[in-house]
Order: sequence, then C-alpha cells, then structure tokens
Amino acid sequence: MKTLRSWFGFTCSLLVFISVAGFYLPGLAPVSFCEEKSEDCQDEIQLFVNRLDSVESVLPYEYDMFDFCKDNEEKRPSENLGQVLFGERIETSPYKFKFRKDQPCQKVCTKSYDTSKVEDKTNLEFLKRGMQLNYQHHWIVDNMPVTWCYDVEDGQKYCNPGFPIGCLVTSEGRPKDACVINSEFNKKNTFYVFNHVDITITYHSGENESWKGARLVGARLDPKSIKHSEENSQSCEGPPMEIPGQFSGNLELTYSYSVKFEATDQIKWASRWDYILVSMPHTNIQWFSIMNSLVIVLFLSGMVAMIMLRTLHRDIAKYNQVDQEEAQEESGWKQVHGDVFRPPQMGMLLSVFLGQGTQIFIMTFITLFLACLGFLSPANRGALMTCAVVLWVLLGTPAGYVSARLYKSFGGENWKTNVLLTALLCPGMVFADFFLMNLILWVEASSAAIPFGTLVAILGLWFGISVPLTFLGAYFGFKKSVIEHPVRTNQIPRQIPEQSFFTKPLPGIVMGGILPFGCIFIQLFFILNSIWSHQMYYMFGFLFLVFIILLITCSEATILLCYFHLCAEDYHWWWRSFLTSGFTAVYLFVYAIHYFFSKLQIQGAASTILYLGYTMIMVLIFFLFTGTIGFFACFWFVHKIYSVVKVD
Repeated sequence: MKTLRSWFGFTCSLLVFISVAGFYLPGLAPVSFCEEKSEDCQDEIQLFVNRLDSVESVLPYEYDMFDFCKDNEEKRPSENLGQVLFGERIETSPYKFKFRKDQPCQKVCTKSYDTSKVEDKTNLEFLKRGMQLNYQHHWIVDNMPVTWCYDVEDGQKYCNPGFPIGCLVTSEGRPKDACVINSEFNKKNTFYVFNHVDITITYHSGENESWKGARLVGARLDPKSIKHSEENSQSCEGPPMEIPGQFSGNLELTYSYSVKFEATDQIKWASRWDYILVSMPHTNIQWFSIMNSLVIVLFLSGMVAMIMLRTLHRDIAKYNQVDQEEAQEESGWKQVHGDVFRPPQMGMLLSVFLGQGTQIFIMTFITLFLACLGFLSPANRGALMTCAVVLWVLLGTPAGYVSARLYKSFGGENWKTNVLLTALLCPGMVFADFFLMNLILWVEASSAAIPFGTLVAILGLWFGISVPLTFLGAYFGFKKSVIEHPVRTNQIPRQIPEQSFFTKPLPGIVMGGILPFGCIFIQLFFILNSIWSHQMYYMFGFLFLVFIILLITCSEATILLCYFHLCAEDYHWWWRSFLTSGFTAVYLFVYAIHYFFSKLQIQGAASTILYLGYTMIMVLIFFLFTGTIGFFACFWFVHKIYSVVKVD
C-alpha cells in the first residue's frame, strides 16, 4: 500500500508541477542546516547508503550483504516504483555528522573474521569477491551523490558518483582497477580494502540570501586503505589494510572516516549537480551525433520532397503534357490503385502491434518532454521509470482505440480476440521475460529482485487499470465508422510482376532500418552506458532531439521505400511499412551484443542471461515503437497520393 500511495502521490505532484511554469526542478526541496537545530534548520547530516553495483556484473547487492558497519537505528526512506524496479535500496548508515563540526578521525566499527567459522568465512569471501569484481559504494548526502573525483587524461578531473569497496593485485603482480592509485598496493595476490574515507562537504553559507541557514552544494570523498592499530587510531594513518588471497586465521577490519566542511558562495543550490555533469565530456560527441543525424534527415527530406513533387504536382497539373517516357515511368504505382488498400494477411496481429506501438510512442514522447522540463532529473531518483510505467498504464485507451479502428478497417469481426490480444499479448511477453529475469535475481539474492508484493501491485495496475482502459478505447474504436479509403478495392487481386533484388521484401526491410539506426547509435551508446556501466544520464535535451530526428527518419525512409515498391507494382505495403522501420530494432540488438563483448567485462552465466533477457525487452519495445512510426507515415503517404491523383 505504501508503494501505491507513493505512485499516486507522484502523479498528483506531477500535475501540480505542470501547472507551474518558468522554473527548473532539480529534485527534492532544499534543506537548510545550522549549527544549532531549530524549526527551519537541521544540525545533523545523515549519510545514506544505496545498493552496490559493478560494471563486471549485472547483479547489484544491498549494502548489508557485504557485512559493512550498520546503523543501530536503521531506517529506509519510502521508495517509488522506479527505484524498486531499478533495484535501489536506500537506507541509513552509521556515518552521521554535525554541521560544521570537523572530525579528523572517527572510528565507525570493527568487524572480526575467524575463517574457522563458516559464517565469518562466507562473509569474508563475499567481500573479497566484491573487490575482485570492483563493486562500488553509492553514498548519498542531502539527496546528492557523494562523489570520488580523480584526475584522468589531459589533466581533466572526473567525478564518479561511487567508489570501490577495494581492489586486487593479481597473482602476476598486476594492480587491477583502483589499485593503480597507490604504489603501496604492490603485493601479489592481495586484496586492499578501502576501509577509511576522507569526506569533504561543501556548503553555501546563505548570507545575503532569502533563506535561513546554509545549504549543501557538494560532497566528495577520497577512499583509503589503512591498517588500524592502537597507535594510529587517533590519526587514521598507517600501512594499507591487506587481505591475502589465500587467507586463514583471524582478521580485524576497522572502518573509519574523517569529515571537514568548506564554505563557498560561488555555487548555487540549484546548480550543485553541475560539477558532476561537467566532468562527463560528452557534449561535443553529442553535437557531432546530432549534426550527423540532421544530414541524414535533410537527405531523406530532399528525396521525399522530390517524390511528392513528381507524384502530386506533375500528376495533377501536367500529367497530360509529360512525354511518353516519363508517363511510362510513373505509371506503375497508379496501376495498383485497385489493390493498394486490400486488407493484409494477419491483420489481427498487425492491428495489435500498432495499438501497443501507439501506447509506447505516446508514453515515450510525454516522458521525454517532462524530462526536458526538468521534472525527471537525476536528483529525482526513480522518477523517470515511475513516470513511464504510470503513463503506460494510463494510456491503454489509445492502444485499444487504434487497434480496434484498424482491425475494423481490415474487415475483422472478432473484436473480443482483438482487444484481449491488444491488452495482453505484448505486455504479457514483457512481463514473462521480466519475471524469468526476476527469478534469477531472487536466486542470486540481488537487490534488483522485485519483491513479490510489488509484482502483485504491478499485475494489479495492469489488469485493474490498463486492461479496462484498453477495453474502453476498443469500444470507441469499434463504434467509429470504417476508415474510408480514397479508391475502391478490386475483387480479384492483381498479379504482382517479377521483382528485382532491391524491390523484394527482405532486402527492402533490411535496408530500411539502416538510416534510422545511424541517427541514434551514438545516443544509444550513452543510454547503454547509463544502464549497464552505471553512469549518470542527464542529457534529456539531446535525447528528445534525437527522438524527433528518429521520428522523421523512420517516416521518410519508410515512405521512400514504399514509393519504390508501389512503382514496382507491389501493393503489399501494410506489413512491409511496419517491418521496414521496425527492423531498426534488429540493428539495436546487434549493437547491444557488440557492446556486451567490446565494452563490458561482465562475468558469470547469470549476468549474461540477465543482460540478454533485459536486452530482448528493450528490442521488443523499440520494434513496436519504430514500426508504428513507419506504418502511420506510410499510411498517410498512400492515402495522400491516391486521394489527390485521378486514376482510371
């Protein structure tokens, strides 16, 4: 019930936010901090911990799985649907600070391991496995990620919203991952635990401002490995904390931290995420991608404009004055006017796909538009996925309407089967895949495993809201009159002449997806990085622009190929228009496989199966999305040319 309340609360808040214009929402409301607690000011800063993840594994784990120091009064803030689906598990930690009270060295807790005990040995091995796979902490202060900033190439600084548990020097003496930052990490087959952190919290003093108190504008840390002893317990200095690869006996592992506060009035609270985002040098690449896509769009627009000019202007105004050669060239598509609107085979399935594609298209457009306005920024955790799911549930009506209207125009009469397939087929495929992936996550005890209660709630939203809305849309769709086509359909189908290689169905479909994929593959790289490499995605303006370019490119490429096929007197355009742009999803799948082998270092059968399973969900959704765009573009084009040109 708490999850459902948060969903409805999010929806109501969204409606309130939409009614207010002229400001950017970076996430939650600002919190003021003072040295003395008051009604409007807090004096204690709570550090929250999130799940731990790795680029070498798809399986995230909760903080408690690694036997770190725990908060005596552990509390979990309420999570929205998006956070649950992404496996975020935020909870309080024993790291608590008083505002502007520097602490040079503070012990948190000591963990003892005796390898002769099964439980201690299991916990220690799990910790070592986490270091071997480079699992990363994700800490949060005042809804901001605590970042680890370090130098990269060309003297630039990169701020990572996470830091590793530790690192490993292999048996060959090669330091892996973060072990390269310290020359003291040099013993072969040895793990080095980052059991100490130096935290720096930056705040805006609030002087000469309208609010009372200070506001936090940054949180950074430096992880260190320190072998604590009684002598260095007050200074947090000493040799690295080593754990041999083949360890047996007793081990004492002490966690500690130091914290200091720095004041700066140069950074405003609303722009406190900028130092993280600026450190990600993607802007120039994004502009290159946009320019490349615009060139493709201009090329296709010129081709489509030329076709429209020839088919409409010349055929209407000067058709009787053109020479015989050009008349012969353009006679092909007119000769199939009596068959071009003949209902397709498997019209039921096509109408179902188009209904679901319409639902996905509207959901994507609204979600990206809200993200561009700042409602779904990275600071508002889980809001993007929550918004997408809620919109999908509420958009069952247009899905049912489009599916029913098209199915009726195809001459279909089994309206009950049509509406049931629209409501259940594609969502059922996604849910079945998702459920199988969730079973693997349950077996692996991953934090990404969706609780059973949440699965039941999702099914409730599906069958309780989405399915009835789909039936409602289908009711209005079947109630509407049949779509009128500009020309009549002959009773006897026309024989299709022998086609050349390029006008055959398969080559045209394969070629149709190349140009749309060329417009998105750079943006796709950053999206996959965000999902699988756990990088922060914030470039929604670029993404929305690419969305518009993809819409135009899919439409124009499909229209272009549709015209060529009609000129070759092949009138089977219904399914071909859907599959031509929908084939972009196949290129997406091929690219995802290439990304898996070339960019990721994922290990283990479970992680590989999870990657492929979630990729198939993405491919199916993208197939319906792009296929629907191509179909309706071609549908408009065919109606247009046959409605304004007089045919015998």
